Amino acid sequence: MFRSTSLRLAALYTAAFALSVVVLGAITLVTTRVTLSREFDARIKAETVGLAQEARKEGLSSVVEAVQERDRTPGALEYGLCGPNGEPLAGRLAPTRPPLGWSKAPIRQPGGGVESVRMMTTVLPGGARLTVGDDDDRIEALQRAVLSAFAWAFGGVVVLGALGGYGLSRSVRRRLGEMTDAAEGIIDGDLARRIPVGGADDDLDRLAASFNRTLDRIATLMESLRQVSTDIAHDLRTPLTRLRQRLESSRSLASDDERAEALSGALEDVDAILETFSALLRIAQIEGGARRFSFLPVELSSLAKSMVDDLAPSAEDAGRALSFDNGGEIWVDGDRELLAQMLVNLIDNALRHAGDRAQVRTHLVDQGAVISVCDNGPGVPSAERSRIFDRFYRLERSRSTPGSGLGLALVAAIARLHGATLDLVDRHPGIEVRATFPLSQKPRTLAFPNLQDSASSAASP
Repeated sequence: MFRSTSLRLAALYTAAFALSVVVLGAITLVTTRVTLSREFDARIKAETVGLAQEARKEGLSSVVEAVQERDRTPGALEYGLCGPNGEPLAGRLAPTRPPLGWSKAPIRQPGGGVESVRMMTTVLPGGARLTVGDDDDRIEALQRAVLSAFAWAFGGVVVLGALGGYGLSRSVRRRLGEMTDAAEGIIDGDLARRIPVGGADDDLDRLAASFNRTLDRIATLMESLRQVSTDIAHDLRTPLTRLRQRLESSRSLASDDERAEALSGALEDVDAILETFSALLRIAQIEGGARRFSFLPVELSSLAKSMVDDLAPSAEDAGRALSFDNGGEIWVDGDRELLAQMLVNLIDNALRHAGDRAQVRTHLVDQGAVISVCDNGPGVPSAERSRIFDRFYRLERSRSTPGSGLGLALVAAIARLHGATLDLVDRHPGIEVRATFPLSQKPRTLAFPNLQDSASSAASP
């Protein structure tokens, strides 16, 4: 418990508050004493001045009567009046004969007690001495009351801080214990383990939610890794078996032409296997997200048009038509090379597997940029649409055509890297693949044309 960070922080804050109470109490105590002393002195001084004025106007006998009258009044000040020769005339302070000015002296009370009196002595007209004072113990009593109040406050802060720190430490330790248990379970292989979220929407809840999203992502990647391993073992088994059979059969061939033909077929199988591994490696690199740091604004329509212009002649040679519908200037943030690869794969897939005509189109929607590739082929059965972007997945009718089943998986990886969504839309006949990207701001035009041309060329792949 005492190694808990939360408890140490609570103890630190409790100590800080306790120190604040001590400092505040000391300041209050000093301020109270100074203020009360000033008020006492001002009251004594005002009374002395008043009686001195009365002595000048009415004479000494009037002052004697006034002092005697005040002595009989409860809560009044203490007075002493002596004649010119020092004889006591009135008041309890007359026999003390204090020095002129401010002084302090203990005075015995009628009940036998002793009180400390702060007094002021002055000479009246005619030589008489007037002393006016007040009980200084009242200031001490008020100071003791203030000190007692702050002592209780100090004790309350310490007790409440200790209780609050203990409760906070237990709560935080429980939540952190749940996180630790979940982490230990994941280390032991339970990837379905998640951290419970308390529902308070505090820092720990947000941390738990982020941790759970991380675990979801890890679980997805692990499942993808297992799926890739299974797919590789399944889909590469056939070409490797065929390669072995060709190499095995080539050992018994007699003529050089037959052996050369077998070797050529084996090389084709090796090239296909290497191409498959190259595609897998490229997908893994894209899904790693490293290319995201090189994103620049890319004009999508001009990129799509250049891809169509490059691929249209080969499509025409194969007896197929490829067209482009320009939707205007559309900017997205991305990697130009990867976006070009994505378009090439989509167009190649449409021309190879789906009819004799394909169209590429760009346009804007509410808050996104859309690029779509549609064809006039037989389409994709609804039961298989959710799988066509999986690695190595191929429709049954496409298994006789060349390909590894990784082209659309690469398209999906590039789309995820760019934050794009992929949708399939029936065209009757054919199918349309739509990729919707977040919009980007058009880059500002540079003030110097030569520099602008240099920047444009440097940004091109």
